[in-house]
Amino acid sequence: MRRAALLVGMLLAFTPALCAAPPPALAQQQVPEQLPENIQIGLSTNRVTITSDFSGADLTIFGAIDNADPQISRQGGYDVIVVLEGPAQPLVIWRRARILGVWVNAQSQSFVNVPLSYSVATTRAPQDITNPDSYKRLSLGPAYIYLQPEDRAGDPATIAEFTAALRERKLAVGLYSENIGGVQFLSQTLFRATLNLPPNVPVGTHKARAFLFRNGEFMKETSSSLAIVKAGFEQTVYRTAHEQSFLYGLLAVVIAMLTGWMGRLIFRKD
Repeated sequence: MRRAALLVGMLLAFTPALCAAPPPALAQQQVPEQLPENIQIGLSTNRVTITSDFSGADLTIFGAIDNADPQISRQGGYDVIVVLEGPAQPLVIWRRARILGVWVNAQSQSFVNVPLSYSVATTRAPQDITNPDSYKRLSLGPAYIYLQPEDRAGDPATIAEFTAALRERKLAVGLYSENIGGVQFLSQTLFRATLNLPPNVPVGTHKARAFLFRNGEFMKETSSSLAIVKAGFEQTVYRTAHEQSFLYGLLAVVIAMLTGWMGRLIFRKD
């Protein structure tokens, strides 16, 4: 009897501790931490060759969203904007004026580090992805890309006028473009973007950039490089003009003289 009573006492002593402690399975259960989203891209080619009959081409970029939230994916809360930005160089924009019946260059504005080409593809219309402040902060899109004037202390109205003229000129010649709907989701996390390379696309190193948005909020950016080069006779002329400018100029003068001399022989009157 004494032994049974001792066992009952020990059981009563441990009962509060057993009630307070959670079951082993519940104690080890933890809510997994959601990692931040990330974005990756890959180009269909890292090198585009331009020949004399080049009339433009489409560049395909594949990408994926890492650590995507399944619920947001099902609701269509993710948007992707892909940009192909060409090499940058200084540019001068002139304003023409009529003086004494003759149109002359009257006023100019210099810009530094202007992308020679800028193509954009989006999942939806830009106003449906995020707000204008985000585009300005990211310098994203033909309408919001920052074009830095050489003289920042100049008249703001004049700078704004020349900046708008520069954008309009680039859009008119096809070097700046926007393809709404050019980014398509192949699944909840995989996407494909199609960007246009115009016939006058500049040679050099271009940068492909992808921007990920979640419910209108910018999340992540990634980038990759693309080389656009000339091939064949065009590449020889281009390389000679840049690496041996004196020889290129001399050959140009000789060819011009020969052309004029031959034209004189062909079209001279007897």
